[in-house]
Amino acid sequence: MQSDCLKNLCYGIPKAELHVHIEGTFEPELIFLLANRNNIKIPYESIEQLRQKYIFQNLQEFLDIYYFACTVLIKEDDFSDLMYAYLSKAHSQGLVYAEVFFDPQSHTKRGISFETVLFGLKKGIERGYKEFGIEVNLIMCLLRHLSEEEGLETLKEAAPYKNEILAIGLDSSEVGNPPENFKKLFQEASLQGYRLCAHAGEEGTHEYVSGALDVLSTERIDHGYNSKDSTDLLKRLAQSRVPLTLCPISNKKLMVCTDLTKYPLRLFLEENVLATINSDDPSYFSGYIGDNYYEVSAALNLTKEEIVKLAKNSFEATFLHQDRKNYYINKIDEFLADN
Repeated sequence: MQSDCLKNLCYGIPKAELHVHIEGTFEPELIFLLANRNNIKIPYESIEQLRQKYIFQNLQEFLDIYYFACTVLIKEDDFSDLMYAYLSKAHSQGLVYAEVFFDPQSHTKRGISFETVLFGLKKGIERGYKEFGIEVNLIMCLLRHLSEEEGLETLKEAAPYKNEILAIGLDSSEVGNPPENFKKLFQEASLQGYRLCAHAGEEGTHEYVSGALDVLSTERIDHGYNSKDSTDLLKRLAQSRVPLTLCPISNKKLMVCTDLTKYPLRLFLEENVLATINSDDPSYFSGYIGDNYYEVSAALNLTKEEIVKLAKNSFEATFLHQDRKNYYINKIDEFLADN
């Protein structure tokens, strides 16, 4: 496929994003703006100096700057501006629906109220919907480097706002924090009626993916990259239609897969795994949703049919009702008819 045609398809085709951390969409310009607005002194003299810190050798180096940036989020309007900035950028790359992660513990631990975080994000979602028509649902991620008891406390804190939160997820440092540590937490979330997903198989082996399925009863696996190492697991994922929310540029930047020409996406497609493409933490990894489609498609020389399949997978893998999934999948067919 010619480069211009590939770009038009990857950036233009309607798509859903299922693996994006709203705190991971924090561009240096907005960090400085909010720091000044909230009279917070940060240890960087310029936007460019801060941007230089967006170069990581491993997951922990990334998490360090990620949690630092969160410290300038104080008021509802800060969270609203963060969400709106993401939706504005992603809209320009074909986003029409998103299920967005947020990490309340990153903020409540700093004394920010749960309500401030949630209501601020909802304001940004409403503004984004009015201006771009993007539909957004929220997934509350719990931090696996904190204890299960702390996760249960946050789940309790979220109870009055349950109708505003679609699902429960699990993120942060994977190795040393296996799914087995959070069995009770996910059982409780399931009893409360939340949909369930969890990060697994990015740092951790394919056994972390199996653990998320067996112990946490997750309906979707975030990342799932190392599922490639188990034939039995690939067959299981294909048969169960449990989606993987892959993040190619993130995996490259964090040295999970340093060469995208060797990225296992085609393997997943050939094995009939419900694979999707997402951005993870796009500001930190210099790649929003369309960028991820383009870079992995160019590296693997994906066909038009394969790219369309990925876009349709993105809606099939959502937590939406089937009629709503079909509505968005039809948007893809309309786009293809016009282009």
